[in-house]
Amino acid sequence: MSNSKFKKPNITGENKIQKVAEDPRKKELATPDQIRKNSWSVRTGVKRKVLRPKEEYDIQYREDRVGRYFKKYLSKFVFAEFSDEYLKKGNMQELMKGVPIPLRKEDLSDFAGGSGLKPTHLAENMAWIMGIDPHFQYTPHYVEFLKKIFNYKIGEGMLKNGRDAAEKGEYDDACIHFRAALCMNPEYLHGMYSYARCCREMYLNSNNEEYIGRFKAESLEYFELTTEAHPRHAQSYYYLGYAYLNIGLYTKAQLAWKQFLNFTRNFRDRQEISKRLKQLEDPVRIEQAINWISTGRYDQGIPVLEGYRKGEFEKWWPLHYYLGVAYARTGQRKDAIPAFKRTLEKNGSHIESMRELAEIYKETGDREEEQKYRKKIALVEESVAAKEEYLEKKRNQPETPTESYMKTASKEPKEKKKTGIKRLK
Repeated sequence: MSNSKFKKPNITGENKIQKVAEDPRKKELATPDQIRKNSWSVRTGVKRKVLRPKEEYDIQYREDRVGRYFKKYLSKFVFAEFSDEYLKKGNMQELMKGVPIPLRKEDLSDFAGGSGLKPTHLAENMAWIMGIDPHFQYTPHYVEFLKKIFNYKIGEGMLKNGRDAAEKGEYDDACIHFRAALCMNPEYLHGMYSYARCCREMYLNSNNEEYIGRFKAESLEYFELTTEAHPRHAQSYYYLGYAYLNIGLYTKAQLAWKQFLNFTRNFRDRQEISKRLKQLEDPVRIEQAINWISTGRYDQGIPVLEGYRKGEFEKWWPLHYYLGVAYARTGQRKDAIPAFKRTLEKNGSHIESMRELAEIYKETGDREEEQKYRKKIALVEESVAAKEEYLEKKRNQPETPTESYMKTASKEPKEKKKTGIKRLK
């Protein structure tokens, strides 16, 4: 280890606890009255409208959808501990006593030769472990250790390493560094945005259904979190709009892109999104009509959807389904039947349309048609149940905790066992 001097913390334990207990984000939060009136501070992004609990925004506490894909990199590390002498010299006994320190296997030989390890090298190792598993029980120790040695700039270094890796197409490496930067500061603007972008690139470059689903959800949520924490960041709205568009949330896409236009200074992007907003006008109207039908306002929704039955939206099955629902609820069975059948032409396994048809035929006394759709429903339900059972088994497969990898990594086969160095000096 190098002879770097460690500074004592400037705050006492009591002050530290008090500081953590007070959420500084509250100063940035708009009042309910400002939000209701859409005041200047809200429109311009000076005040934020949302404060999520740490279980939703802090990467050390929130659900980790994608960490399972990085655990394989733990095999690159072994773990040791700081010596008592080193801890005493840096006044780190309370923080780092008994805390396992990640080392790459080649680091052990370097240390055994007496050359020592630089703090920046240890910081990079810790960044990998934090990025692989932000829930690792020693992540908070690493965070405090790195803050004492490097202060807030260490997060910028992690961000730079992540961006360099992303430019090379090494997205696992990049993602791990962005996650580590978010361990240092969960609302670090560039860390949040870069992580969301990286997750987006990762699912776009995959053919694995589960992988795509997990990284797509992570990317979408982090774009949302970024716009909530940093309401003036234009590019987050840009990608958030596309994320909503890709899952059919047209109104949300429209709102995100309108916010983008409020804050962007990029002329080319402004032209692109202005054109997209024009293209969204009809899908937003259809979505609004569907919402009216879902809330029982059939007289408002029917004429809107009827206007789109022919043309470019004719192939969109939700249009026909909700039109069929509106017809059925208003007693127009003759119109409802072809609407539900058109839905099944576009989406052959849409079970709700089958149920609607079975009920209509039951009410009209057409036993044969009713039974035909009841049998189709049973087949689809069986198929869906089998798929759900398979996915549930995959979801419930226990993840191997990082601590287990530590124990495995620190043990060597007996025939290769050498006198190991257990403590760093």
